[in-house]
Amino acid sequence: MDETDKKILNLLKENARMPYSEIAQKVALSAPAVKERITKLEESGIIDKYTIQLNYQKMGKNVTALIMFETVNCKAFREFCAQQTGVLEYYRIAGKYSYLVKVVMENMAQLETFIDESLRFGTPSTHIVFSSATNDFIE
Repeated sequence: MDETDKKILNLLKENARMPYSEIAQKVALSAPAVKERITKLEESGIIDKYTIQLNYQKMGKNVTALIMFETVNCKAFREFCAQQTGVLEYYRIAGKYSYLVKVVMENMAQLETFIDESLRFGTPSTHIVFSSATNDFIE
């Protein structure tokens, strides 16, 4: 993977639907050359999938929280998380806590219900998100 591939990846991360011709202009290649590079990135597994970014607030999900869990039964907790519609991501981690869970909920009452239901799996430490940003450019 060279610097041009990295530029292409950064452009696709910003807009996965960007036309080959527009990417080509930005990286000084032809559209067919860009298509060939993207195909190679897909075939090598560097590009795993294309997805969308949702605006959860516009969907009525106004509370985002990161919850650290000290769990007593990791398998049962994973199964619980997999069934919860408000859970976006959950990570098995090392250290005092067993899991980091990212949730989006309509309101604080819904978050409280989630926390109450999760107590049977261990001890949560809840952190409300005020704002967020990403900085995931390929270097």
